Amino acid sequence: MARSISPIAAALLLLVALAAVPRGEAALTCGNVVTFLSSCIPYARGTTAAPSAACCSGVRGLNQAAKTTPDRQTACNCIKSTVASLSGIKPAVVSGVPAKCGVSVPYPISASVDCSKSVSSFTH
Repeated sequence: MARSISPIAAALLLLVALAAVPRGEAALTCGNVVTFLSSCIPYARGTTAAPSAACCSGVRGLNQAAKTTPDRQTACNCIKSTVASLSGIKPAVVSGVPAKCGVSVPYPISASVDCSKSVSSFTH
């Protein structure tokens, strides 16, 4: 049985393709965040037993890219909104992805985190 991508995930991937820009001095965008983490969707839905190597690579890349407070806030808000908008995503699984990938994220990955406050007090 072939797996199909949901219409929402397809729309997000299209948005990423249209919004992706080279990473110069520009701030991190939600499109960048989705690009880094799109390969984590199967694991976040519980369809794979562990995050893929591509997922973990994306988590590491995002963690390295989100160096400033505004970038961390963008990543936090984007993750929250994406998790809420995709069907079948398991928030408890999402919150554990960094640890499963061996990445230390300096703020909680949770639907209840206040991205405007929680991530601003942490530094890389």
